[in-house]
Amino acid sequence: MAQAAEAARTVILTVDDDPGVSRAVARDLRRRYGESYRIVRAESGESALDALRELKLRGDLVAVILADYRMPQMNGIEFLEQALDVYPGARRILLTAYADTGAAIDAINVVDLDHYLLKPWDPPEEKLYPVLDDLLEAWRCSDFRPVPSTKVVGHRWSARSSDVREFLARNQVPYRWYSAEEPEGQRLLAAAGQDGQRLPLVITPDGAPLVEPQAPELAARVGLATTPTADFYDLVVIGGGPAGLGAAVYGASEGLRTVLVERSATGGQAGQSSRIENYLGFPDGVSGAQLTDRARRQAAKFGAEILTAREVTGLEVNGAARTVRFSDGSAVAAHSVILATGVSYRQLQAPGCNDLTGCGVFYGSALTEAASCQGHDVYIVGGANSAGQAAMYLARGAKSVTLLVRGADLSASMSYYLIQQISEAPNISVRARTVVESAHGSDHLEQLTLRDMDTGRTELVDAQWMFVFIGAAPLTGWLDGTVLRDEHGFILTGPDLTPDGRPPADWELDRPPYHLETNIPGVFVAGDARAESAKRVASAVGEGAMAVMLVHRYLEQS
Repeated sequence: MAQAAEAARTVILTVDDDPGVSRAVARDLRRRYGESYRIVRAESGESALDALRELKLRGDLVAVILADYRMPQMNGIEFLEQALDVYPGARRILLTAYADTGAAIDAINVVDLDHYLLKPWDPPEEKLYPVLDDLLEAWRCSDFRPVPSTKVVGHRWSARSSDVREFLARNQVPYRWYSAEEPEGQRLLAAAGQDGQRLPLVITPDGAPLVEPQAPELAARVGLATTPTADFYDLVVIGGGPAGLGAAVYGASEGLRTVLVERSATGGQAGQSSRIENYLGFPDGVSGAQLTDRARRQAAKFGAEILTAREVTGLEVNGAARTVRFSDGSAVAAHSVILATGVSYRQLQAPGCNDLTGCGVFYGSALTEAASCQGHDVYIVGGANSAGQAAMYLARGAKSVTLLVRGADLSASMSYYLIQQISEAPNISVRARTVVESAHGSDHLEQLTLRDMDTGRTELVDAQWMFVFIGAAPLTGWLDGTVLRDEHGFILTGPDLTPDGRPPADWELDRPPYHLETNIPGVFVAGDARAESAKRVASAVGEGAMAVMLVHRYLEQS
C-alpha cells in the first residue's frame, strides 16, 4: 500500500501550447498511467516551470517530462534546460514535427534528452507507451527513485511555521506541508505525541520529530552541513548571496581551501526573487532559486564547503590569522576573509506590522506563500526591482496586486523593463505617494490603513497579504569596533579609506588598502554590504570574483 501511495504522488508532466494537443497527450497518458501516476499538463513553458517548482516545494517526485518543441516565448529545449535545474533526475522527451528532428538531435547534447517523439504519436500503443514504459522503468531504477521527505505540521497563520517552510524551501530541502487543523496533520501530531500547542512540528526523513526547531538544529537534522571540517582555511567567505557564492566558486576553483558560512540560506535577497530578467546570459530570465542552486552546486563541485544556519558574531586578528567567531562560541580561522553579508529589508514601522510579521506581513518575496495568494488582493510596499519582480510573479494568481510607493512614480528606482511589464499587467496598479499607516488583524492580517502623503487622507482597505521591500539595511552590526563603516553601516574599502591620500590610522602595511580591502589587511568585502556598491546581482558576482583575485595578491605578499 505504501508503495502504491508513493507512486500515485509521482508525476508525469506534459507541456504543449496547443490546447488540443495538450489535452490529447494528457488523455493518452491518463489512459495508460493514470492509476499509478499523477498526470499534470501545462500550456506554456513558464506555467510548466511554475508547476514543477510547486511540486518541488511539496516534496513530490517527477518521473517524466514531455515538452513540445515549438512553443512561443520559450521553446521545448529552453524549457527542458530550466526544468533540469528543478528535477535533474526526471526523464526528458521532446515532441517534435519531422522538420524539427535536427533540433531534437541537438537537444540530446544540450539537455541530455532521453527521447524525441514525432507527431503524430498515434497509435500510442506502438509509438508512445513503449517509450514511456522504458523511461519509467529506468527512472525507478535510478538514484531518483522515491525517497522519504521531510514533513512540516503547522498553522497557516503562524510566523514560525512560515519561517520553517521558507528555510527548507530556500535550502532546496523537499518537504510536505500539513495543516494542524486537517486530519492528516492531526494524525502526524498524534503519532509524535503532540497536542498541537507547540508548532511547527517537523518530522525528518528518518522519522524523528522536532518541535519548534531552531534553524541550526533543523539544518543539521535534514542533511545540511553546519560544522566546518577543518580549523584553518585559506579563505572564509561570510554570506551566501551572489557575492559570497561568486567568491566561493572562484576561490575554490583557483585552489584556495574555501569555506562559505551562511546564517540562513544561500542566495540572499536575490535567492528570493521570482524572476531576474536582466542578468547576463539568461535572455528568458532566471529565478533566484535557480541561479542560487546552480551557483551552490558549482561551488561544491570545486570543493568549497558550505555551512548553513551558522551565525557569525565576531572577527578577530590573531597575527597572520583572521579568526571568525560563531554565536555558539566556536570559531574558524583563515589567512583571509571576504565579507559578503549583504543587506536585509528594512522593517516597516507602522503600528501592527511587527505583531503580524509572518501572519500576512512578509519581508521579501516569501515564495512559499505565493500559492496561498490565489484569488486574493495583494499589497506590495516598495518601488525597486525586487518589488516589481514580486508584483509580476504574484499577479499570475492574485485577484489584484497594488504597489504602494512613496515617490511620484517608479522611474527613480525600478528598471525600465519592469515598469513596462507592470504597466501592461491588467491586475497590477500603482499607488504613488502612498504609505502604510497601520496594519490590523487578530491572528493574521485583515486590513491596512493607507495614507496619501500629499493630502493626508487615510483609507481602510481589506488585505490578507502584504509583502514589504523598503530599502536595505546592511548586516554589519557584529563588526562594531573592528571594521570601519559609514554612518549607514556599509563597509568602507580601498579609496574610501584614504580620502586624504593617507591610510587608516591603524594600517601597518607599506601599501594602501586594495580596492575591496577593509581597514584590516586580508579582510575584503564584496556585494551589497560595501559602501557605494551597485546593488545588482551581476556586480555582486563580479565583486566576489575580484575579491578572490585580491586575496591571491594579498597572500603572495604576506
